[in-house]
Amino acid sequence: MAFETIIVDVEDHIALIRLNRPDALNALNAELLSELVEALKDAQTNEKVRCIVVTGSEKAFAAGADIKMMSEKSFVDVFTEDLFTPESHEIGRIRKPIIAAVSGYALGGGCELAMMCDFIICSDTAKFGQPEINLGVMAGLGGTQRLTRAVGKAKSMDMNLTGRFMDAEEAERAGLVSRVVPGKELMKEAMSAASKIAEKSMITVMAIKEATNRSFEMTLNEGLLFERRVFHSLFATEDQKEGMAAFSEKRQPQFRDK
Repeated sequence: MAFETIIVDVEDHIALIRLNRPDALNALNAELLSELVEALKDAQTNEKVRCIVVTGSEKAFAAGADIKMMSEKSFVDVFTEDLFTPESHEIGRIRKPIIAAVSGYALGGGCELAMMCDFIICSDTAKFGQPEINLGVMAGLGGTQRLTRAVGKAKSMDMNLTGRFMDAEEAERAGLVSRVVPGKELMKEAMSAASKIAEKSMITVMAIKEATNRSFEMTLNEGLLFERRVFHSLFATEDQKEGMAAFSEKRQPQFRDK
């Protein structure tokens, strides 16, 4: 499928989705979000894809939602069309792991999109922020919710109320990103992580993603019970037998997703 605002490549079981609106620093408009959702759904149903990487350019992952798209809208407009809700729900329904590879600006909707992914690897030039307050609005794609869960109330309040940016070092220290690498190494690092995930049992990978995401929706006791039951259920798979046999035999497992 030909896309106008993203570039998609599938190779070695990895779907690489690159945001491609360079003149707008990859700002998220309706077309880009629609195409991104379509590409993610394609990756979800493509048996050759075992992991997904979403990235932007060296200068910007995504500098926010497209202000030109929103500036003339009224409350009735955004409420009636439920702005950003359908795309957010569709991204959240992707069961395969998604890595965000972030370089440069990840602001507003860009920061929120990165947080929708399962984890973030960023370059040392990355800058994260929720500067919507400077426009007289607030985050609408998870900037008050996912960010608070990632970095805690104090830093989330600081960023959302002042609009200040968080650099890569602080983002790693605060727990927003999993690792920081030099800019030239970003894609190599992200693709390497994706390759390691692609080697695993896809049944187990999806189970881990589901269980981890459930931890934000449940009490600790309910979450532990859910985790334990999923753990138990994996003993019904061939991959569990293969993985444990390979460990005992000191060889690499050959998972078949069964």
